[in-house]
Amino acid sequence: MPNPRIALIIGIISISIFPVLVKWAPVSGITSAFYRMFFGLLFLLPYLFITKKFTVPAKALWFPIFMCGIIFATDIAVWNVSIQYSNATQATLLTNLSPVWVGVGTFFFLPDKPKPRFWIGTLVALIGMVILIGLDAFAEMQFDKGFMLAILSGMLYASYMLISKTVLNRIDIISFMVVSMAVSSLYLLLICIFMNEPLWDFQPTIWGVFVIQGLICQLLGWLTISYAVKKMDAKRVSLSLLSQAVVTGLFAWAFIGEKITLQMILGGIIILIGISITYQTKRSQSESPAN
Repeated sequence: MPNPRIALIIGIISISIFPVLVKWAPVSGITSAFYRMFFGLLFLLPYLFITKKFTVPAKALWFPIFMCGIIFATDIAVWNVSIQYSNATQATLLTNLSPVWVGVGTFFFLPDKPKPRFWIGTLVALIGMVILIGLDAFAEMQFDKGFMLAILSGMLYASYMLISKTVLNRIDIISFMVVSMAVSSLYLLLICIFMNEPLWDFQPTIWGVFVIQGLICQLLGWLTISYAVKKMDAKRVSLSLLSQAVVTGLFAWAFIGEKITLQMILGGIIILIGISITYQTKRSQSESPAN
């Protein structure tokens, strides 16, 4: 595996393709989430059978890994439902508060307390996110069920980052991914059945999109992001994932012809500046590549 920062970049690029693929295959977001997770798991299983590198988690790890699978799947489901109750702009903005929740959770529950530089970088990045999405989003914001669900989505995402960080310090990435993705797949399948979401009778093109989502967005994306979480500070990884909005905009411009405005460019630049602030360290206190 490469340098963790390179792995993080690969992961961000991989998951940023997902919204564009969803637009190509206009099906239920929860259905897409299930097949993304399911096909990702299917592509990973042959590797395990061939290499036999699966490590049975210790008893103490089964519950947190199980919770990671449930939390990650719930986050996807809650985010999609929040859009149904409000709109995609509001849901995206509120969900991207996750770095704040990661910082708060780290402050209260982990020994590595956030430094002032993290909070400054987070504030700058969130300002960039607001500019990228547009100030008009605030005028249309409603403090309703959709608002609360989007806030919950950000908290769930932050919880996943923090819990997975503690688990990945004690188990290899492949074994963690297999168990958590299996739990997520089963959980999302049950949600699809409960909410009567479509699960078959799709056109071949849509099945092809599902396969790409599983292989690139889920398997490649979260293997590399999990590696970054294992080797780096979870707070920095969480904040770095805000750049997904920038990369998704570039993919949407390149492949489906969506326009990029000056406002979006300015917001994207500010997001990247905020992220870079958290990576600035004094030379005398510079971190090793594994941190």
